Amino acid sequence: MNLTLKCRISIGKPPTAAGERQRPKYKYALALNVGSYIVDTNQTNKCGYRLMEQNPQSQLKLLVTRGKEQGYLTYAEVNDHLPEDIVDSDQIEDIIQMINDMGIQVMEEAPDADDLLLAENTTSTDEDAEEAAAQVLSSVESEIGRTTDPVRMYMREMGTVELLTREGEIDIAKRIEDGINQVQCSVAEYPEAITYLLEQYDRVEAEEARLSDLITGFVDPNAEEEMAPTATHVGSELSQEDLDDDEDEDEEDGDDDAADDDNSIDPELAREKFAELRAQYIVTRDTIKAKGRSHAAAQEEILKLSEVFKQFRLVPKQFDYLVNSMRVMMDRVRTQERLIMKLCVEQCKMPKKNFITLFTGNETSETWFNAAIAR
Repeated sequence: MNLTLKCRISIGKPPTAAGERQRPKYKYALALNVGSYIVDTNQTNKCGYRLMEQNPQSQLKLLVTRGKEQGYLTYAEVNDHLPEDIVDSDQIEDIIQMINDMGIQVMEEAPDADDLLLAENTTSTDEDAEEAAAQVLSSVESEIGRTTDPVRMYMREMGTVELLTREGEIDIAKRIEDGINQVQCSVAEYPEAITYLLEQYDRVEAEEARLSDLITGFVDPNAEEEMAPTATHVGSELSQEDLDDDEDEDEEDGDDDAADDDNSIDPELAREKFAELRAQYIVTRDTIKAKGRSHAAAQEEILKLSEVFKQFRLVPKQFDYLVNSMRVMMDRVRTQERLIMKLCVEQCKMPKKNFITLFTGNETSETWFNAAIAR
């Protein structure tokens, strides 16, 4: 007959005042295979270890019976009779509190003989012990369910997280707004993005599209400090096919919603803003063609274009399209750069270090190529 000897040890401190008890801490102390040896389950050895039976209710019945006979129980005795699934100190303390409510005092150590003489000895029947054991066992089962159920565990952990204050929400919203503005500035430096936006507005003017499908409004740059910023769009990882599917679903909503949405945007204000964007875009494009993108005048015009573009509140679908277009373009550029490096390093036997030194910063110029030939 192979049996397993297990126990938990209480390492709590004795009470510091009358009626006050320190929370005990528990840990596993021993797990030994006894082997082919018959052990009396009603006996406890010197160290307080008790052999656990397979039936938790029988163990708790013995525990309650012993507690009613003695008038007390020690933490070690309670630990020995608890199911091994109960290891959390809060669960054990709740069970100990239930035992105390039954009139059985739980102590760190066995009381003196004088204290026992003062206490009245009460006898209990098997029915009383069984009923008390069932009550404790039901508490044990509910505690196990409380700690292993994922939903309850999640809700309990959520209760420990401090809620956001209004100031915290505003701070997060401002950080999101700053990130969106940075992305919009990057998008404004991509000429095709502005071209696409102007083309979409031309479709709105031709009554081929809805204004609400393009923008949600505008930002007043003078009132930026007073408003509570909210994020209306973020870059998406969706593919272009997914974005097209969303567009098809939106078109099925009907023209009634379109009329209501367009009424929230002033058409005259939109016409004025798009005219300003178009004018600045033309100036920026002509300056880049005339003086080059790296010229100070061109950089100044690009900055002005970014400031105008930041005033537009694009709908998430349009903003995602622009961001994904830039992402696809950058992927194509990186692919071509890797092919150029492969040709130079692997086929032309050019040292990789020299290629990186010459190519970096001169990707759109022939300077690096002429310098490589000169070597």
